Amino acid sequence: MRKHGWPVVAAGVAIWLGTAQAAVAEGMGGMILLPSDAAVQWAPAPASLPKGTKLSVLAGDPAQPGPFVLRVLFPANTTVAPHTHATTENLTVLSGSIVHGMGETLDRGHGQPLAAGGFVYLPGGMPHSVWTTAEPAEVQVTGTGPFGLNYVNPADDPSRAQ
Repeated sequence: MRKHGWPVVAAGVAIWLGTAQAAVAEGMGGMILLPSDAAVQWAPAPASLPKGTKLSVLAGDPAQPGPFVLRVLFPANTTVAPHTHATTENLTVLSGSIVHGMGETLDRGHGQPLAAGGFVYLPGGMPHSVWTTAEPAEVQVTGTGPFGLNYVNPADDPSRAQ
């Protein structure tokens, strides 16, 4: 399995978004408050995620030790091939729906559909994949860094095509 540098890109996104978070958190003892979806600031996701995917780091820095919260916006008909993460992943579907599959190979016939409100907990190192169908989906991921994306088959890493 090839480790990819997406934590470095996520750190860059975190720094970029940190300015907005600092403005919200100023005078609140470090608290971060986003009063609505409109306050979420999206940026293009790292190249290791499928083209068109957007990312917003809401709290923490997934590339560094410690807790983090991020949101991912997947376009319709998007697949994240089988991969693992070094640390635990908690994923909640906020809008739309995804399909979650387990294992080192993509098997669309055995995925578990997750609608808005759906949740999956994955211990670090557990191979899985996710995909959207005809609609986009927004998910929230929480965990403890350093958090990275390691494709089971390095050829599945979209950044290799660049």
